[in-house]
Amino acid sequence: MNNNLKFIKGLTPTNLSVNTTAQKNASHVLDTTDLPTTRSEAWKYTRVTKIGKIDFTNEASTLASIEDKKVIDTPYTLVFVNGRFSQDLSADSFPEGVVVKPLSALEGITTQEEFEGDIFGALNLAYLNDGLHITIEKNAVVEEPVQVIHILKGDAQLSNFKVQIDAEDFSKATVVQGFFSEDSNNSFVNYTSDIQVGVNTHFTMEKIQDENAGNFHIGTDTVVQDKDSTFTINTITLNGTLVRNNLNISVNGENCTTNLNGGYLLKEKQHVDNHTVVDHKVPNCNSNELYKGVMDENSTAVFNGKVFVRQDAQKINAFQSNRNVLLSDNATVNSKPELEIYADDVKCSHGSTTGQLDDEAIYYLRARGLSKKAAVQMLVSAFIAEVIAEVENEKVKAYIYKRLNERFGWDINPEDFG
Repeated sequence: MNNNLKFIKGLTPTNLSVNTTAQKNASHVLDTTDLPTTRSEAWKYTRVTKIGKIDFTNEASTLASIEDKKVIDTPYTLVFVNGRFSQDLSADSFPEGVVVKPLSALEGITTQEEFEGDIFGALNLAYLNDGLHITIEKNAVVEEPVQVIHILKGDAQLSNFKVQIDAEDFSKATVVQGFFSEDSNNSFVNYTSDIQVGVNTHFTMEKIQDENAGNFHIGTDTVVQDKDSTFTINTITLNGTLVRNNLNISVNGENCTTNLNGGYLLKEKQHVDNHTVVDHKVPNCNSNELYKGVMDENSTAVFNGKVFVRQDAQKINAFQSNRNVLLSDNATVNSKPELEIYADDVKCSHGSTTGQLDDEAIYYLRARGLSKKAAVQMLVSAFIAEVIAEVENEKVKAYIYKRLNERFGWDINPEDFG
């Protein structure tokens, strides 16, 4: 074992039937690659040194109930605890057109990872605990979302968890993912997903990250879009000591729409890092990115969004926006939106702003009878509401606002913000 990866010496290699080529690739990366440092451009502002100092294990655990760990109330809920499928807490039937199987129930798990130095992707596959394979069948229009709940329980637990989604041609569906923790500290979710969006398919992922402070989360979503498809992902980060979200979107077909939205609201010494890549390989496509953050106390955030427009990808519309509000003089944001364009008939733009709330706006609200705290809450709510409005499911929206009220002591009526 690589001496710099001793933090995983207490883990047992995966016993799932992952194809051997991918396993060999993962083992090679782990043998030859160290944890990234701030000398790496991709990790310049995100330190993972502490992760490497924890002696992780992965123990099976159980929960009596998940009533307080649901994003939405739906019968189509699947539960994983420390990366292991909990059959007792999970649904056994799903809407017509949806086929769901735990990876541990599959005889062969096909995966195409080459990793290219991605140590966390390699770690995920080599020590994969479990995960899901979800098929949205051709022509299926699924009204009720499927919900996937992942819960960390215990101290110094490392959960390697994977979701595979095949949204077949002419289908429409939504998956809601919720990441939570219970009685957990210094634990780590290392999550990956492989998502295939078929021809003329509309697929939406609503992702809520609400793990307690003291825990770590690194997630990588890899998405491939076929022609005439629409892919939307809304990532809302509400809690966690260190959260890193990697989004890699390959737009392989014409007339695609890609929507990436993210909201993050942090305090204390929490850190979130959103890294996105949208690769436009063919003409006549649109992509939109909107990421907004509210940073308080000593929290930090990173946004690095990159859009590629390949030489033959004419008539591309690609837009990026990252905006942040600092509620404290000690909060910091590092933002780097990027465009790499090799075609000439395109409309692309990017922008980034970071600043404090407008003193005049606060004064205006206080002059009309609001306290300073209430005025700040109203302005922050209006600021972050633009991202939350992109969440399509009203039940997910309600959960987000409920948690903002609980976590930050706000008193917000979401109906005031649409």
